[in-house]
Amino acid sequence: MTDPPLSALERCVGDAEEFLASAWAKHPVHHGASGSFDDLMSLEDVDHMLTAMSLRLPAFRLVKAGETIPTSSYTKRGRTGSSPITGLADPARILELFAEGATIVLQGMHRYWLPLTRFCRELELTLGHPTQVNAYITPPGSQGLAVHSDGHDVFVLQSFGAKGWEVWEPSPHDGPAPADAPVITAQLRPGDTLYMPRGTPHGARTQEGASGHLTVGILTYSWSSLLSDAVGQVLGLPQFDEPLPAGYHRDPERFALAVAQRLRELRGWLDKAEPRRIADDAVRRFLTSRRPILTGGLRDALAVKQLQDGSTVRRRWGSVCEVRIEGGTLVVLLGHRELRMPAWLEPAMQWIASRDTFRVEDLAPLLDGESRLVLVRRLVREGLLGIHL
Repeated sequence: MTDPPLSALERCVGDAEEFLASAWAKHPVHHGASGSFDDLMSLEDVDHMLTAMSLRLPAFRLVKAGETIPTSSYTKRGRTGSSPITGLADPARILELFAEGATIVLQGMHRYWLPLTRFCRELELTLGHPTQVNAYITPPGSQGLAVHSDGHDVFVLQSFGAKGWEVWEPSPHDGPAPADAPVITAQLRPGDTLYMPRGTPHGARTQEGASGHLTVGILTYSWSSLLSDAVGQVLGLPQFDEPLPAGYHRDPERFALAVAQRLRELRGWLDKAEPRRIADDAVRRFLTSRRPILTGGLRDALAVKQLQDGSTVRRRWGSVCEVRIEGGTLVVLLGHRELRMPAWLEPAMQWIASRDTFRVEDLAPLLDGESRLVLVRRLVREGLLGIHL
């Protein structure tokens, strides 16, 4: 009996439960290889992207000695049909600059490279925070990045080659290397990872061979963002949108009394705020703003009209299906949007949400023949289900 595959978070940190309890948003972590990241990005994949995919700005850039190389030196113009386009990757020139010591940066790969799209979606649904990913491919003998920190949490995944890193404890200030010694000094090899909370100073050192690593950014929602949204709703009330009294600057004492009154009003409104509604709003925003992963969607669009009772459907990978009743209406959060249906469909939708694969006729105890076909066809069109051929 084989062990189940590691989750995306486990591939980054090993014991996910221990990591979330002791290190998440607190301390940097170096995790030794528990596998390979070839399935996410290999040297051959990078070669294919650069030489065969006609990448276009801003999906890539080149840097050297800490400076971005002007894009005009490695891009060209072209045409798509009768429309001129600019910013196309010039593979020959990019390879020349790489040979001269330039680092290739592939940006926003979660948007166009399916293995990373899926990996990032799994991380998002585990952590509850949006993700993004860039790749850094540096040639042999290239100097790494100067010490800096990022405004978001980061997982560094070493895909191929090796690179040396120095990492300090998180700091609120970005600047030159801290005076104290780094808490992590490591040579990352294929399969190794680093986790760095927001504000962690770090730098990469010169490496002997070519290196490729992925930087997965976790764009964490903060309590300040959540509470700002809640306060913002109160501040949108008409009484808080009135102008300051004329001449307020000439009578500071009287103005201070007016400020105190407004603060009391604000506190009163906040005391009446419903924590559950604020929490539900945050969950809804997250679970309706994820980009759908619609691989196979064209085939499904062509086949959906032929869907029959004996057809098999499957939950689309990375899809979301959270079912709730609100005010007598069934609300289904699909990840990229919100779907509203009659409340009597709740048992069927709860059943569907608990399944990976099923036949349409399996819904027979809950829905009649026509109703289950209508529902499943709609869920295929909405991107929740795919037709299993």
